[in-house]
Amino acid sequence: MKTFNEFRTYALVTGAASGMGRIYSLQLAQRGYNIIMVDINAAGLQETERMVKAEIEASTEIPSDRKGAFRMIPIVQDLSVSDAAEKIFAATETAGCVVEVLVNNAGVMYCQGIAETSERMLNIIMMVHMYTPLMLCRKYVIGMKERRCGYILNISSLAAWMIWPGIGMYGHTKRFVRNYSRELRIECQKTGVSVTNAYFGAVDTPLIPLKDSLRKLARALAVMIRPETAVRRALGATFHRRKGTMPGLLNKIFLPFILIMPDCLLGWIYRKAKPYLMKV
Repeated sequence: MKTFNEFRTYALVTGAASGMGRIYSLQLAQRGYNIIMVDINAAGLQETERMVKAEIEASTEIPSDRKGAFRMIPIVQDLSVSDAAEKIFAATETAGCVVEVLVNNAGVMYCQGIAETSERMLNIIMMVHMYTPLMLCRKYVIGMKERRCGYILNISSLAAWMIWPGIGMYGHTKRFVRNYSRELRIECQKTGVSVTNAYFGAVDTPLIPLKDSLRKLARALAVMIRPETAVRRALGATFHRRKGTMPGLLNKIFLPFILIMPDCLLGWIYRKAKPYLMKV
């Protein structure tokens, strides 16, 4: 188990302006990491910084003489542009940050058939889920190997294991994350660097657009897990250097049934759900 880091090195979290990215930032700070927050939302990054700093200052578990060493660095960056990773890496190099933990958390959720999805959204989801995280891994893994210490957490999805019409492109991009993470993990063997995949199902965040009544029902049936729980388990797997984690008992139960669903049943579900899918 990773011990308290005493704010010696940095953890970089993408999508840190809200939701699970904000929670990753907090929980990593509580583990003793300085935080590099990346997001397109400048106001959200300011709120994350305010909230995390307040929590660290109020903490009774962090030694008082170490709190003054805590640093947070906001980087406002659109991850859907081709040079995003290069700009992020340059900013952290200029600031002299030693990045020990990389959390590729940023994500875009949409529900629409492949043919109906706009070209703009296809480009955004592929850049945010595939290209930029891969480039960030390439940039930071070199230094991690040289220092013989590093942790990379990539966020895949339960959707990476299945064909589910209506979220097809989302699932395909998460399948890419699953596969390149495994390859990178193998390449990093015996280097002190580990790569972990988190396969989340439904997590109770604004990223999943549900009516309040359906959200309450999903919580009551334990179909959705709390984001704090998801983050804690993902980080636990990361610092134990596990290859992957799939938080949520129902996800583990649900997965085998998804894998054997025939195409005709999936098509019927898609046709019934299509009128309710978002248009992007």
